[in-house]
Amino acid sequence: MLWRAGLALALVCAIGLLPWLSHTDPARTVLKARAQDREPTPEVLADIRAGLGLDDGPLPLLGRWLAGLVRGDAGRSWISGADVAPDVLQALGVSLLLMAVAGLVAVCTAAAVCARTLWVAARGGRRRPGGTGSAVLAALPEFLTASLLATVVGVHLGWLPALGWYGPRWTVLPALALGLPAGAVLGRLLDDLLPGAFGEPWARAAAARGLPGRRIARQALRRCVPQLLPNAALFVVGLTGGAVAVEQVFDIPGLGRTTLQAALAQDLPVLQAGALALLLLGAAASGGARLAARLLTGPALRDGALLSLHRPAPPAHRTLPLVLGAALLGTVALGLPRDPLAVNTGARLQPPSAQHPFGTDALGRDLLARLAHGALDTLLPALAVSAAALLAGVLLGLLPRLSGPLVDTVNAVPPVLAALLVTAVAGGGPGTPVLAVTAVAWAPLAAHTAALLRQERATLHITATRALGAGNGHLLRHELLPAVLPPVVRHALLRLPGVALALASLGFLGLGAQPPSPEWGRLLAENQPYAERAPWAVFAPAALLALLGALAVTAAGGLRRPRPRSRTAQPPLRTAEATAR
Repeated sequence: MLWRAGLALALVCAIGLLPWLSHTDPARTVLKARAQDREPTPEVLADIRAGLGLDDGPLPLLGRWLAGLVRGDAGRSWISGADVAPDVLQALGVSLLLMAVAGLVAVCTAAAVCARTLWVAARGGRRRPGGTGSAVLAALPEFLTASLLATVVGVHLGWLPALGWYGPRWTVLPALALGLPAGAVLGRLLDDLLPGAFGEPWARAAAARGLPGRRIARQALRRCVPQLLPNAALFVVGLTGGAVAVEQVFDIPGLGRTTLQAALAQDLPVLQAGALALLLLGAAASGGARLAARLLTGPALRDGALLSLHRPAPPAHRTLPLVLGAALLGTVALGLPRDPLAVNTGARLQPPSAQHPFGTDALGRDLLARLAHGALDTLLPALAVSAAALLAGVLLGLLPRLSGPLVDTVNAVPPVLAALLVTAVAGGGPGTPVLAVTAVAWAPLAAHTAALLRQERATLHITATRALGAGNGHLLRHELLPAVLPPVVRHALLRLPGVALALASLGFLGLGAQPPSPEWGRLLAENQPYAERAPWAVFAPAALLALLGALAVTAAGGLRRPRPRSRTAQPPLRTAEATAR
């Protein structure tokens, strides 16, 4: 609790010092947010500083805010002058409602992803690892899905409202945009654990005694869900404070949008209160997840009586990754000889043709050329961030008492705010997006590692190996890491397209790729306003990102715990019977 409170205090203090760390004048930023057309004269700026108490310095300001927080006063907004607490609580209520509906969509999506595995395993069959469809769904950008749903379902078909927040019907489209990718990720992780649960002795004994397959499937789900609960808790906070793009598209007054606007305007009281609300929500979600995991697992976790879910598995399909990789490389190879910067205003927003296989953008530039030349700008930073996040996540996941509160604190920071903090400390530049996304991308992997490690340490074979005299180092190298690393690596690869999009989204703040860069996320941002008139301009980069996600997951399907090879050959059956006689 002390570690968690210290981290929360450090985050709030870092937010309170944000303008001074970034060497910007908060009075100018506040004036620009209040009235963009007003001249920033010295008299006007001095009046703003006197009204906000900026002349006293950042530490007295922060001290007064913390002292008021003890009394239940979160201060007044620097922009509107209104009380912060009611506005933040109202935005939190909106985000919680949206998160609840999106969570229901995510659960239904995860159930659909795992349905085939449950069906096959409940009838005694074995399914090879796959997950291509869920990888494509998880790779779809949230803001793109939101824009398509708003345009097609809300505007053209008129089935559901596309803008605003006035009742239950207004929650459906944004909940779909948020819940589908989240459910695909959770369903893929659950689908990875189910074969191990169905292979345990209790499941085979239940099937031999004639128990219905649906009862066995329910118990298999109960066996696997505790290992997913830490990541589900992270999704709770991510769907609340990280839904900035979806809230912007659908004009929803949620906490993520409120926090983003406060960060851009440097409205510190609102920003600090929003971050504190996300921290408290993260702590509550994490505590609830731990309690639910203990209740579902029962005394077996304490007594070390579990069985490992990460036993050797049959290899994944080897042909599909080659086909997907060849399609991706072929697209890049076809586009590299073309000029990605050649402008032809007479060929604006042309549909796909023999001359332009992927069509053209709003300036008449060839989309195939821009996608091919932007592949390196997209893939190399995403791979670097994913590798760094994987390393940090595994190392910190091995120390759950240290990393647990740290994961909750980091997960409560929206990527936009993390980018602003990194820029304030390290300055701007091409490496700023990489540092900002790496600073938050390791948290889900650390939570996954800690959950798997907690379950694996409570298995019978670990208890027996420790009883035979094995030390902690031997157990870590030969038993724990070989069981934990493959699923965590598959998880990291599943998030690879999301990392690429997170890097691209920072370009909206001037921290990422800038025009005329052909980076894939930049292409999505540039062509999104033309999605209704020229959908191919948006579908092309989105399809390549989905292809990247499918390639990453299918290639990761081969990362399985190897089958142990017997050191001595087993005698033939007849020889063994003769020996017995």
